[in-house]
Amino acid sequence: MFVRRSLATVLSVGALLLAGCAGDDLAEDDASDASSATADKGSVTLAGQNFPEATLMASMYEQLLENEGYTVETKLVDSRDAYMPTFPGDVDVVPEYVGGIVNFLNTQENGADAEPFETGDGAQLAEDGVDLLETAGITLLDTSPATDTNAFFVTKEYSESEGVTKLSDLEGKSVTLAAAPDCEGRLDCEGGLSGEYGIDVTEVLPLGYASDQTYQSVLDGESELGETSTTDGTLESQGLVVLEDDKQIQPAQNLGPAVSTEWLADNEDVESVLNELMAALTTEKLTELNGRIAVDREKPEDVAADFLAEAGLL
Repeated sequence: MFVRRSLATVLSVGALLLAGCAGDDLAEDDASDASSATADKGSVTLAGQNFPEATLMASMYEQLLENEGYTVETKLVDSRDAYMPTFPGDVDVVPEYVGGIVNFLNTQENGADAEPFETGDGAQLAEDGVDLLETAGITLLDTSPATDTNAFFVTKEYSESEGVTKLSDLEGKSVTLAAAPDCEGRLDCEGGLSGEYGIDVTEVLPLGYASDQTYQSVLDGESELGETSTTDGTLESQGLVVLEDDKQIQPAQNLGPAVSTEWLADNEDVESVLNELMAALTTEKLTELNGRIAVDREKPEDVAADFLAEAGLL
């Protein structure tokens, strides 16, 4: 009887252990399945421009979307002209600047000579452009307090020798301009410098927006004027100075996520994720982050990850 009881006990305990193990396995499988279901939200195509700040923002978007469970394909190009023909459509999300996208759509809809949207208030500019955005199938989410307008710089030596501190001081002067590939004719770039300021821009060298090649062209005297941004943290260390835009040809360029309206309807969770990012950014913080990339030579993805963690977004 003792043997039988012991054997029965062993069998009973073994059955319980097996049941427990099976239960654990099932629970783990269920948890794994639930996690996979939550994590796999499908694919998203992210496009953006290939200059340091835009690369930084694209990396922030990418990391946040991947954290939400999306598989992200990122395409960085030289200018807005390169991705807008496929957005929306092949492109779902773009880190944008409100003045840039609204005025791009304005000229696309109303021609190159269309009166530009010039307000210096990002939220107002987004509201002014709402019909253009809706027609294009694009939703502009919350604009950030962080703003970054185009700016034009010269060497300190040129500024002092020519008495140039603002763009109107260049009226009537002939200059070569190093800038983004799409600068020529744009009202916030060569078109405005020529038309509004009366500057004789003899040539536009398409060396890039706030690029090393653009800086070097001005430093070497190949160009008198270069294009950058108001959040460029590298100029002083290079002996370069921004000229005041005293006629205010630059529209508000608050950062904001531009999203395919159709895609957003199926992925509504993205709105709160990207809006939280916009709320966390300031112009001062953006300038600091840009400096880490351009001056300290940190990788954009590392700078993005540090900021997202610091802001409690990851």
